[in-house]
Amino acid sequence: MTSELDAWVCVTPQSNIPLREGRAIQLGGHEIAIFNLGDRVLAVANRCPHRGGPLSDGLLADGAVVCPLHAWKVTLASGSVERPAGREACVATYAARLENGLIYVALPRPRAA
Repeated sequence: MTSELDAWVCVTPQSNIPLREGRAIQLGGHEIAIFNLGDRVLAVANRCPHRGGPLSDGLLADGAVVCPLHAWKVTLASGSVERPAGREACVATYAARLENGLIYVALPRPRAA
């Protein structure tokens, strides 16, 4: 969920990410994997909680991505690990939206000290 503290950033046209694939971007000091599901886009941190594999290179299956290194399955909407079962690890998620064919990702704004 986004708040007034979030900054929406236009990152790329949707056409730059093939349907049912992901791509990695650097944004505000974060490496983010963005996935094109056709009617929506989802964004998560681009590191598998197991051994840091690049989730953007994984295969999409039923709203989840399978890490290309050791086949951990991460739900894109929540960042929770589906496989292996019983794992508490999770991946940071980022709000993402489509607007006029462009992908936007929300990043938390730095908090004042």
